[in-house]
This record gives sequence, C-alpha cells and structure tokens, in this order.
Amino acid sequence: MTRHIDVTEHRARLAVRHRLAGPSAHDPVEVTRDLVVLHATDAATVYLGAAARMHAPVIKDIEHALYADRTLIRMLGMRRTMFIAPVEHAPIVQAACTDAIAVVQRKLLLKHLAEAGHDYGDDWLRDVEQGTLAALRSRGSATAAQLAADEPRLRTLLSIDEDKSYGAKPAITSRVLNLLSMQGLIVRGRPRGTWLSTQYEWAPAEAWVEGGLHRHDAPTARAELARLWLARFGPGTPADLKWWTGWTGAQTKAALAALDVETVTLDGGETGVVLASDIAPVEAPEPWVALLPALDPTIMGWVGREWYLGPHAPALFDRSGNPGPTVWVNGRVVGGWTQRPDGRVVHRLLEEVPAATAKRITAAAGELEDWLGDARVKPKFRTPLEKELAG
Repeated sequence: MTRHIDVTEHRARLAVRHRLAGPSAHDPVEVTRDLVVLHATDAATVYLGAAARMHAPVIKDIEHALYADRTLIRMLGMRRTMFIAPVEHAPIVQAACTDAIAVVQRKLLLKHLAEAGHDYGDDWLRDVEQGTLAALRSRGSATAAQLAADEPRLRTLLSIDEDKSYGAKPAITSRVLNLLSMQGLIVRGRPRGTWLSTQYEWAPAEAWVEGGLHRHDAPTARAELARLWLARFGPGTPADLKWWTGWTGAQTKAALAALDVETVTLDGGETGVVLASDIAPVEAPEPWVALLPALDPTIMGWVGREWYLGPHAPALFDRSGNPGPTVWVNGRVVGGWTQRPDGRVVHRLLEEVPAATAKRITAAAGELEDWLGDARVKPKFRTPLEKELAG
C-alpha cells in the first residue's frame, strides 16, 4: 500500500531537517549540510540563514568556516545560481550542474566577443584563461583588478545592447573569471570589505579544495545530488527536483532511477518521492517560529509551494520569482519582515495567528535586531511587502 504523507507531516519534515525546530546547530557547516547548500546570490542570506538555525551564532564563526578552515566554498551551481556548499558537496555540484553551465557560458562569451567585433575564437579565449590562471597561481590570491593588470587581455571590451538605453561596454574580466570558476579551476575567497560585501578575491581551486573539484562523472554526481536533496527536502516531486537542480526532464528521471526510492501520495492528490530509507513517519516537533532571509534555501526548496506558502506569493516574491524575507510558523509562511535604515527589524503578518505566537514572532524580531547590531541588510531583490515595510 502506498504511503501517504499529509501536509502536517510534510511541514514537520521541513522543520526538523532544516534545523528550524528541535536542537539548534552549533556549526555553520552542519547547517549547510542539513540544507545541502546555502543560497549565496545575496551575501546576507548566507549569514542570516545560518544564524536562524544556530545556537548562539557568531559572524566570525561563519567567516572562519568560509575563509580559514575552508570547510565551506562559494560556487556557482544549480540554476546558474551562487551557493555556499560544504567542501564535500562541492565536487558533486560541480559535476552534476556547474560543468554543463560552463559549456553554455563559454559559447555565450564567444558570441558576445564576435558581436563586439573581436574575431578571436575559442583558442584565444583559452589562452587568456591560461594566462589568467598562471597569474593567479603566481600571486596565490588576487582581485579582478590585479589579474587584469597581469593579463591585459582581460580588459578586452564587449558591446552589450549599445543601441538600448541600458547598453554597456564592459570588459571581459568578470566573465573570464566566472568562466574559470565554473570550470572548477578557481574559487572565490575572502570578500573585500564587510561580511555583506560581494567583491571577492580569487584563488586557485587546488589551493582551496584538497584534490580539486573534478572527482565525479556527471550521471553519478546527478544521482548523488538527487539523493542529498531527497534526504533533506523529501518528499518532493520530480518537478521539484528538476526545478531545484536546473536539469532536463531526462536527467532528472535518470538520477531518480539510479536511487532506491519509494512513491508516496501527498495532500492535494500529488505523487511524491522519498528515499526508501526515509519512509517512516516523522512526528511534529514543538511549536516554532522563524524569521528567514530573502532567498533562504527552505522557501527555495520546491517549485510546488502551496503547502507551505499558501496564497502569499504575490506579496513575498518579486516578478522574477525571488522570495524576500519571510516569517514562518510551524512549517508555513505567515508574513514577511525587513530591516529599516534605522536598524529596526519590522514585520507584518499576512494571516491571523494566536496571540502567544504573535508575541514569539515579535520577540524573534527583537533578537534578530540585536544580533544585526550596526549592520544594515537590504535584500538584493525587493518584494512588494518588503518595500512597504522598509518605508
């Protein structure tokens, strides 16, 4: 008989496995493993997402894992999006997603070079990459500006939509560095500035990750990434996994076929998948609340979101599908929050909650305000409710 997982258990699994209920984590690496990866398009998401799940979170502890212990690594991955991955997950993400993205982005850069009148071709681009990589290895670590000084061809200009009001003539510096990182040859190191900065130094991958990032073939890596996702986000539908990874339907089907999985039914008539070892019931944890940052891995874990988001997407997502900061109660989204320029953390509930729960949310907002201190966080992608709250 097919096992049924109702919405209550679905939310319980989310809460426990994403460290939003039950024992808090003491280590940012533990948090990241429990989420497979942390979304890192917005620098603040990494710290706020980890802090929401840690006991006594300290920014320096997260920085230490990223830049001293190097147990976490910043890399492009699923859906051509920036993530923080545990170092043991990074080679899996590389082979499962990033290698294929690099092929597409190389073709796109060559196309843009040709459109700008540079008939250089792939051999020229590879020579520029090798020159850049040699310069970086010589320095040990370097900024984009330093590498452009060492390899002047990085200053080659493109012509992007010059006939439009938003047209530009950028140098290829960042494109080449991003392409080298997508190929697993270089990695982003410590930021130039505060923990909210997005300007990073670069380092050779072999100096940052022992053994480098090339350890798996693509089919094996896709199966392992699917296993990791199901262990933390299951039950999920094949459509959820396809969206989360950015794979084709055929790649998603093959990855799931390589695993020992069980089919389950979900509320609403959908059919989901769990690992065969994860079929046992999960009990609901004690009641909980959480303030999660924009682009948090939990809200971005599934493409089918009604079971935890309800009708609140128009207020909490921008037009491109990016979620803003959210307020959670017992596995569902009930509102949003933001930090105002004066440092206050304010929130708005989009549905009624018990008075005791509302007080817990207000207390959590105060704790987050104290934790942020003098830091000011503005989401990279602004949503309707976040804009209203910011004033």
